[in-house]
Amino acid sequence: MHALSIPTWIIHISSVIEWIAAIWLIWNYGEATGNRAWRGLSFAMLPALVSAMCACTWHYFDNAESLEWVVTLQATMTLVGNFTLWWAAVLIWRSNQSLQPSQSDKREIASKQ
Repeated sequence: MHALSIPTWIIHISSVIEWIAAIWLIWNYGEATGNRAWRGLSFAMLPALVSAMCACTWHYFDNAESLEWVVTLQATMTLVGNFTLWWAAVLIWRSNQSLQPSQSDKREIASKQ
């Protein structure tokens, strides 16, 4: 546990807590709006959370060589998390596009006014 200073530990732990809070808030937003894509984002955030927890675990055990596989898991989860977050963003964008009126709908509304 001596691998990091106290301020660095505070940053690591608070980042994990903030990420958990963000997942929870995004899930609730998805439920409140009825847009399942937002709930998908909360699931897409989980690999990044696992990555952060791997980093904390490895540092907690003083960067032990026997736990170097945790570093590999962290890197893998970061890569997977980047792709899942990208895909969740695409799904949110698509869900918002389906809610937007098309150009023909806009012209029809304008002609009625």
